[in-house]
Amino acid sequence: MMSVNPFQPLSMSSNPPALRPRALRRIAAALAVVSAGLLAFALPSGAAAEPRGERQNMSVVRQAVEDHLSREMRGLPGTVSYVLGSLDPRLSLAACPALQAFTAPGTRLWGKSSVGVRCAAPSWLIYVPVTIRVVDNFVVTARPVSPGQTLAAEDLIVRRGDLAELPAGVIAAPEAAIGRTAAVSVAAGQALRKDMLRAPLLIQQGQTVRVVARGKSFEVSVDGRALTAAHADQVVEVRLASGQVVNGLARPGPVVEAVSAR
Repeated sequence: MMSVNPFQPLSMSSNPPALRPRALRRIAAALAVVSAGLLAFALPSGAAAEPRGERQNMSVVRQAVEDHLSREMRGLPGTVSYVLGSLDPRLSLAACPALQAFTAPGTRLWGKSSVGVRCAAPSWLIYVPVTIRVVDNFVVTARPVSPGQTLAAEDLIVRRGDLAELPAGVIAAPEAAIGRTAAVSVAAGQALRKDMLRAPLLIQQGQTVRVVARGKSFEVSVDGRALTAAHADQVVEVRLASGQVVNGLARPGPVVEAVSAR
């Protein structure tokens, strides 16, 4: 084996020995390992990644929603309860110094709904699902009801349940339905709504009424006969003793407040 003196200078005119391709590949791999080690030593762990900063505590978000619901549900009837829906566990938001919970315009906090939570800086917005139960009394029919039928106490039954599962406008107390007439057919056991009923007739067709005409400095009244029936504040036609027909608004008494004549 040939020995080499490490202190002997190489001749400038001499050519270095050619390296084989396999040796070149081994040298390149060794340099790559050394470079990676130097880089790892020079940079602390995680320095290559951009810092994320403090993240929002989601339990604080849920508390903001609960505080908002407590304020907004004070005017609801009966016994009110709610259940917050779950948030996506992968959700990661920048920490917010001042959360604002709100209800979007047109959103009804009743049944399945949602509450928004937003942050101005840093800017983000999410919606938290919520299910609200409103348990109270409501009125149902004890038997089938026909259009035009005047309701009595024996026609009604009071039940208790979640109003959020019923149509809007259900009647809560029998007193609000007794004496009113049905505008539509209602099946037995059906919840009564306000739009299903009409106020009792103030004026019956053929009934004698008092027609009153009022001016700036005068008031005139005369008897007449109603040509049509009318509920409160509805227009009714009345024929006077002279044969003249006047239109007016039905008032208790029975009185017709004249508005025009023909």
